[in-house]
Amino acid sequence: MNIYFVCTGNTCRSPMAEAILKHKNIEGIEVKSAGIFALEGGKISEHSKTVLEQENIDFEHTTRQVNEKDIEWADLILTMTAAHRDMILQFYQNAKGKTYTLKEYVMPYSSPDVSDPYGGDLDTYKNTYNELNRLIDELVKKITEGGREKDEEQSV
Repeated sequence: MNIYFVCTGNTCRSPMAEAILKHKNIEGIEVKSAGIFALEGGKISEHSKTVLEQENIDFEHTTRQVNEKDIEWADLILTMTAAHRDMILQFYQNAKGKTYTLKEYVMPYSSPDVSDPYGGDLDTYKNTYNELNRLIDELVKKITEGGREKDEEQSV
């Protein structure tokens, strides 16, 4: 399964989400991230990098802008806000049916947006990391348990 995380600038939330999921090293899961308004070739924010290092997650990142090729590559597009989701759906016809906010995909009855740490202090970034880590744990459960349920149905 190809998972594509999307935020605004691809410097904070989406690269942290990508790093967290890649760090879990789940067979059959490929991960990318991008930003709606990202500058190509930039770096992850210093606080995001620091938080990942504190969590012993080794991650190299270069910012990327959302593009048609990656939209087609993705089986699941998970955005950090409802506004990101709506923009993707407005501009990419082939994103329909596979684009959700991360929160609505794993916790459908919560607020749809992941908090944005941009401009905040290290604690703010740590809080966003913790939020993303919890959400990605739920994502992994949904993806892997969903796969097991399908396997069990086919074996009956």
